[in-house]
Amino acid sequence: MSKPVESLAPLDGEICIEASQLRPGVYVRLPVPWLEHQFLFNSFVIADEDQVRQVAALKLPRLFCDVTRCKVPPLPRPQTPVVPDKADEEEKAHLAALAAKLMAEKRERTQVMSAMRGRLDKAQKHYGSAAKAVGGAIKSFDLDPKESVRQVTKVSQDSTAALLADPDSALVLIAEKARDDGSAAHSLSVMTLTLLLGKQARLPDEALCALGIGALLHDIGKAGIKTAILRNSARNKHEESVYQTHCRLGYESALRAGNLSQSMLDAVLHHHERYDGSGFPDCLEGDATPLSARVVAIANRFDNLANPMDYRQALSPSEALSRMWTKEQKAYDTVLLQLFIRAMGVYPPGSIVQLTDGRVGAVVASAPTGSPLSPQVMIYAPEVARQQAIIIDLAREDSIKIEKPLRLQDRPNDELDYLLPRRKLNWFHMEAER
Repeated sequence: MSKPVESLAPLDGEICIEASQLRPGVYVRLPVPWLEHQFLFNSFVIADEDQVRQVAALKLPRLFCDVTRCKVPPLPRPQTPVVPDKADEEEKAHLAALAAKLMAEKRERTQVMSAMRGRLDKAQKHYGSAAKAVGGAIKSFDLDPKESVRQVTKVSQDSTAALLADPDSALVLIAEKARDDGSAAHSLSVMTLTLLLGKQARLPDEALCALGIGALLHDIGKAGIKTAILRNSARNKHEESVYQTHCRLGYESALRAGNLSQSMLDAVLHHHERYDGSGFPDCLEGDATPLSARVVAIANRFDNLANPMDYRQALSPSEALSRMWTKEQKAYDTVLLQLFIRAMGVYPPGSIVQLTDGRVGAVVASAPTGSPLSPQVMIYAPEVARQQAIIIDLAREDSIKIEKPLRLQDRPNDELDYLLPRRKLNWFHMEAER
């Protein structure tokens, strides 16, 4: 466990230094609560002499430094105790005014962060309710198909209405897995991604809702397949042939419900068809695969790349999009795939990124249309409890940007445990700021 940031003891790899050893380029950690100083972070690289003076003005008895994160080493410790300079009144007034200005900006940022966290929490609750309804509907589909269809129809209608009523809604990361076997979580993510693509393709409202229902039900045929086969990522020829029957099994179950449209049935039967004819069950090529199935196929493949059975094989959202475009493009409707990539954005929620200040974070909400490179990012700060994690809206920040996306496989477990609990990526919609 990491020590709390207020700890007066150095963290692993840190040394104790004095304010007199600071200079631009030195990495420093302030051993005080986040709200008791004017800086954006408790630890940072000193930017200029103004920051040196500001930190010194805090008059902290000790500071901590991770030399490996310094651009330049700290100055040598003075041989004799440093007598504080009696700064003139003008200098004191300058530092006080600067601290007050930064504290005001920090309070404003804290309010924005609190509102953002509130919207994320609201999306999380909506997701939890939807996951419970979808999970129940999938499990009881064969027993009471009409009731199951009613439940998933409501989820799709509510999601479609929310998406259309709020054009500035964000795609958000739901970092907690639904409390089920994963089928509801997968179905909800595929529905959300399907609706996102359908909206980008400017499909009519009624078609969007039907797409959502087809997406929620696309895997109901898996109820008739042994779990050992479903969870096996290295199926033999016989197991693969059994696995592929889930499309037709699901279609037959959906057909028995008697109240699903043809586009919904198409999504269930044909979501594993591929544009180049390499899919199943009917090896359809090109536009012979119905539109609803072509849309769901893209959403389904993306979620499976980001959430494979073995999380160690997971790709980041950016990597998944890259894989689909560079290596699998022939398998999908190219126009729809382009629209999907555009809708997901440069840094989709769930992406691990490095910021220009060297920090690492997870994108938790998509960027606004006007600032496609500026999503909302949760910062990895192990000294801060995850429930109070620092979330930065990069669209509001002038000094911090994303430097590059990072590969999940290259990140340490502690970091991923903090940013992506349980290694599960689910997506849902969050209302825009009001």
